[in-house]
Amino acid sequence: MKIAIVEDDINMRKSLEIAMSDYKEFEVKTFKNAKDALKGLDTSYDLVITDINMPGMDGIEFVKELNGRYEVIIMTGNATLSRAIDSIHLGVKDFLLKPFDIDTLIAAIKREEVVQKVKKTAPKTKKKTNDFLGSSEALKKVLHIADKAAKTDASILLLGESGVGKEVFASYIHKNSPRAKKPFVAINMAAIPENLIESELFGFEKGAFTDASQAKTGQFELANGGTLFLDEIGEMPYSVQAKLLRALQEKEVRRLGSPKAIKIDIRVISATNANLNEKIKNSEFREDLFYRLNTIPLNIPPLRERKDEILQIAEAMVEQNCVKYGFDLKIFSPQAKSELLQYNWPGNIRELISVVERSVILSETQEIQKDELFLDVRK
Repeated sequence: MKIAIVEDDINMRKSLEIAMSDYKEFEVKTFKNAKDALKGLDTSYDLVITDINMPGMDGIEFVKELNGRYEVIIMTGNATLSRAIDSIHLGVKDFLLKPFDIDTLIAAIKREEVVQKVKKTAPKTKKKTNDFLGSSEALKKVLHIADKAAKTDASILLLGESGVGKEVFASYIHKNSPRAKKPFVAINMAAIPENLIESELFGFEKGAFTDASQAKTGQFELANGGTLFLDEIGEMPYSVQAKLLRALQEKEVRRLGSPKAIKIDIRVISATNANLNEKIKNSEFREDLFYRLNTIPLNIPPLRERKDEILQIAEAMVEQNCVKYGFDLKIFSPQAKSELLQYNWPGNIRELISVVERSVILSETQEIQKDELFLDVRK
């Protein structure tokens, strides 16, 4: 297994090199910073282990740059909940707190090694032509509009209930756009405290405020050349909306604490499950920003209106979860299939994915029974 370790502290880096040299099954190369790692990484690496707090590009920004090309373990001596959540959203498999002993690190590497072996030995499935597990007529109609919109730089507003797959649509549009080789950066407005949203979007300079011990690159800059996905846009504080509108109109941003304008070239996709027209009437959302974001509205129907996708998605997720956990392939009983089709799915695809994973784990036999679905009785 070929492993890259990215650590700016020379003592920690050397300690890891020495400790890992006892494990002959691992080929290890270290890098002193993220930029060197980006230059040195190639397709032969199986795993990247990186610190978070590094000068220049920090670990979270580094993982975003890797863009899912490698499995990642993060290590840090200064963990925060927001950093941990950021890393999980980026697909990081383990989050190790310093100081840790070498056995803890080796155990994390071994877990990842097992997962990779399962993936390599799993039966190959038919290659999909898009990111979607279903193929209902309702989905095809929305995808037709998405395909046309993807070829342009027009702003897109994704509408629909929570859990219908708005981020999947945003990612699909990006991958089928002329910006596909550039970054896709997603940010959830509802998950960021109001007092941090501006610095998260636009970044800040060292010394801009009390805790600004080093400069931070904002999400607009990280997405430069690519696509910025603003999820739950209806939750953006009114006070920040004017600054977002200005950034989109002027195509430039200013970091907090800096007089310098930074030119940006991005495509914005927004999403919400809120009624923005009501928010506009209640002076909670700017009408001018709404028109700026709503060039192409894309209304994603709920799963209950896409019934012919339910079993397609469920069976695909069974296969994925069996591979993930190293189980023999499981199937649904006829009664379980009937129950899946009759259920109303208030949580949409997100709920279906959760139900399937739970049933795969808890089912006693290779055939998943109706009572092993544990569907929410509040349907």
